[in-house]
Amino acid sequence: MARNKYDIDETLESGFNISQLKRLAHYVGPHKNKMILAIILMLTSSALSMLFPRFLRNIMDFYIPAGDIGAIVRTSLFMLFLTVVICLILKAKVTLTNQVGQNVIHALRKELFVHLQELPFSYYDDRPHGKIQVRVVNYVNNLSDLLSNGIVNTITDCCSLIFIVLFMLSMDVRLTLVCLCGIPVLAVLIWTVKRKQRRAWQIESNKQSNLNAYIAESLNGIRVTQSFVREQTNQGIFNRLSREYRSAWLNAVKYNMMLSPIVDTISVVTTSFVYVIGVNMIFGGNQAITAGILVAFTGYINRFWTPITTLASFYNSMLTSISYLERIFETIDEPVNVKDAPDAFVMPPIKGDVEFRDVEFSYEDGIKRLDHVSFRAAQGESYAIVGPTGAGKTTIINLLSRFYNLDSGEILIDGIDISKVTIRSLRTQMGVMLQDSFIFSGTIMDNIRYGNMEASDEDVIRAAKTVCAHDFIMQMENGYQTQVNERGSRLSAGQRQLISFARALLADPKILILDEATSSIDTETEIVLQRGLKKLLEGRTSFIIAHRLSTIQSADCIMYIDKGKIMERGNHDELMEQKGEYYNLYMSQYSFLV
Repeated sequence: MARNKYDIDETLESGFNISQLKRLAHYVGPHKNKMILAIILMLTSSALSMLFPRFLRNIMDFYIPAGDIGAIVRTSLFMLFLTVVICLILKAKVTLTNQVGQNVIHALRKELFVHLQELPFSYYDDRPHGKIQVRVVNYVNNLSDLLSNGIVNTITDCCSLIFIVLFMLSMDVRLTLVCLCGIPVLAVLIWTVKRKQRRAWQIESNKQSNLNAYIAESLNGIRVTQSFVREQTNQGIFNRLSREYRSAWLNAVKYNMMLSPIVDTISVVTTSFVYVIGVNMIFGGNQAITAGILVAFTGYINRFWTPITTLASFYNSMLTSISYLERIFETIDEPVNVKDAPDAFVMPPIKGDVEFRDVEFSYEDGIKRLDHVSFRAAQGESYAIVGPTGAGKTTIINLLSRFYNLDSGEILIDGIDISKVTIRSLRTQMGVMLQDSFIFSGTIMDNIRYGNMEASDEDVIRAAKTVCAHDFIMQMENGYQTQVNERGSRLSAGQRQLISFARALLADPKILILDEATSSIDTETEIVLQRGLKKLLEGRTSFIIAHRLSTIQSADCIMYIDKGKIMERGNHDELMEQKGEYYNLYMSQYSFLV
């Protein structure tokens, strides 16, 4: 059985390397002053905390034997004061690092979202939208801890380790060497699990992506699911994907959880050796070590292994984040194939002459969707495009709007090759109503104004009246201010098309593209709509794709497309006289009238 796209694990084009972490550091660069301040604060708090074992040594070796209660109280109060200072410093550090972390996440998510909007249709044609969405939201969110705490903590913990080792060496070299014996053991164990741990988190991100993609697809198709009573089948698929994700997550977390017990075990073992050796030294009459020194030294041991544990946690976080960084940077690095040429210029005001010159195009290599298509539409003419499903009708208007790049040939508007002009200057002068009448969440007024953000309320209402949408809008509870849901679920298919039509017309384009613009409009509304459009289309070059032939009989030229080629062209009467493919198509729809 063929596998669905949501059920296929993604593969990476290249493995992780250190340059990806360096690349992430570029996002932190603008906030380096705050990062430096946070590091200084952390080093200060770390240095102050180093004094506590010294104070304990003084109390045990000097103040208690001397019975100096005042010194003990003064030292205890000073330690309390330092504790308060350290807490305030840590509070300021947390505030700074969280600000930096969230600012970096915002910048990364913004770049990712902006890039996704620039990517061509071809990128979205073969990718489930849920797998794209999970990168913008979940994967970026999972970098939060790494950016907010990991970087600063790693730098300060490394510095703290140096301070601690120096303090320990100053007290006793032999006990310090005993403590450091655990480091090689820890390094070998970390190296052993590192590769499996990173691979486990890559698999986890794959399974999370698959689950998210299926959830998004299921929610978008919930009406079809309930109509065909597919709930139990879908639940089975969801349960399987969820189990796969759970299993992958548990396997990945297993490696994460291994490090903390390893560090704790090594810490306990080395501390035990220090106690055994230290006590033997004390009872052996070694004057170089006292009970106070041993207590202070074990205090430093605890401080030594605490940053080691933190570094191990950071290592876990880094390996987890690496699997997400790979996906994020893979998306950001996705080439924008449809983009402005280096020497692109702004498209002058369009008059409306359109010409296709020997255009070839294919969505997949070796499978031509358009094969040597050539035609010319003069300013103000209306061109209708008809033909069987998959013939290449929508492809023509997609190429005219520069949603894809040509394989070969040229498309010219007013004699200018559209590949030479900026995409924005081209599309802002064209009105496009695609077959999918997408409605955004918001008011009806906002949805229509989407075609021209500078339009006034009066302009919006005028466009709605032209396409016969005004009456049904005014019948809604708040008229043009009525809130509609995403995809316009509370609107009928015909109402969504009329709103989309008004949106396209509001742009006041010189070239108007209508893809099945009236497919969901009832016959009575269509007759009224045709009268309004006839005046509106005057002076505009229009391309109309329609299966309902009654909507295009008055077009200046009708092109019958099949197998990527223009098989017939002419006006309605001329094509009917030829009695070819268009004639057969027309008779299949209206033979009962003859």
